[in-house]
Amino acid sequence: MRAVTWHGTRDVRVEEVPDPTIQEPTDAVVRVTTTNVCGSDLHLYEPLGAFMGVGDVLGHETMGVVEAVGSQTGDLRVGDRVSIPFQISCGHCWMCDRQLYTQCETTQVRDQGTGAALFGFSQLYGEVPGGQAEYLRVPQAQSTHVKLPDGPPDDRFAYLSDILPTAWQGVAYADVPDGGTLVVLGLGPIGDFAARIGLHRGYRVIGVDTVPERLARARARGVEVVDLTDHEDDLGDVLRDMTDGRGPDSVLDAVGLEAHGSPATTAVQKVAGLLPDALAAPLQKAAGVDRLKALHTAVDVVRRGGTISVSGVYSGAADPLPMVTLFDKQVQLRMGQCNVKRWVPEIMPLLTDEDPLGVDDFATHRLPLESAPEAYRMFAEKEDGCVKVQLKP
Repeated sequence: MRAVTWHGTRDVRVEEVPDPTIQEPTDAVVRVTTTNVCGSDLHLYEPLGAFMGVGDVLGHETMGVVEAVGSQTGDLRVGDRVSIPFQISCGHCWMCDRQLYTQCETTQVRDQGTGAALFGFSQLYGEVPGGQAEYLRVPQAQSTHVKLPDGPPDDRFAYLSDILPTAWQGVAYADVPDGGTLVVLGLGPIGDFAARIGLHRGYRVIGVDTVPERLARARARGVEVVDLTDHEDDLGDVLRDMTDGRGPDSVLDAVGLEAHGSPATTAVQKVAGLLPDALAAPLQKAAGVDRLKALHTAVDVVRRGGTISVSGVYSGAADPLPMVTLFDKQVQLRMGQCNVKRWVPEIMPLLTDEDPLGVDDFATHRLPLESAPEAYRMFAEKEDGCVKVQLKP
């Protein structure tokens, strides 16, 4: 089959790889109909390359049709239309019983000290072949799927594997009070969806970004926007002025480790990227640092007694946190990989109704799988108004 594979920093290719097969009774094989390029994929494209292997199949936002099932896949049947959550979970362990699917005790990658295995996401999370391919093997398929109704086009459900539930969890964790204000830092795919979800829930939403096309998209849906390019040095003052001098009730960091405005850390990441993987990987685990501009901004702008929700991915082992300020301001801080299936019952009615979140036209680019290298480059460089790319095998 054809699949998107990793070959080095900023080097992805589409090539022939072996077709997936049933290897365990709990496996299924899915024929992929739509797969997306995620912002998290860009971490593998550049700063986290030390944990990748040449030929690894990328991708963790996948939907399609079941082609084959093992003997222990529950009610999953050949021909079912499914979305595949990005984390692999058994559905019956202590963690899964508590809907903490990203901490599944059956699939935890213990040799790396990480949570549940993820599709297409490096040695850190199990090095499981991903879904930017014509077919996908799904381990623990009895739980690792969401059945979809026939009829509506893929766009209705293309984001259910990751970014829509991730944004939903981010807003839920932000704990915005009724009628309160939510600031979203970063209006990429997750930040964009989070802003839409906040508006749907009746919050006042302020979005912050530097990319004109992203700001325009958010503004068109009723989000108040602030261009960080114009307020690099006084963003906190601007947001406090917009919120009666106190700051917003809640801040959602949808940026993560590759934030702009952290020149020293950017230089460290680039130097680490030049090291051989055998040196870079242990260095990252022991002393890796992130660009913390977005997180420090969140701490600065949130009101006293407010909540910070972190959806952006961080990976640094030695990231310094402003604990004095967090403690003094009595800030609640919530974060973590999204427990996709925890939120599906709340989201699904919005995908089978009148599309209040605008999923039908959320993608800015729809490309064939063979165009994946160009899609990655365009997304990484924020070119041509690229916010979300769907790939069609």
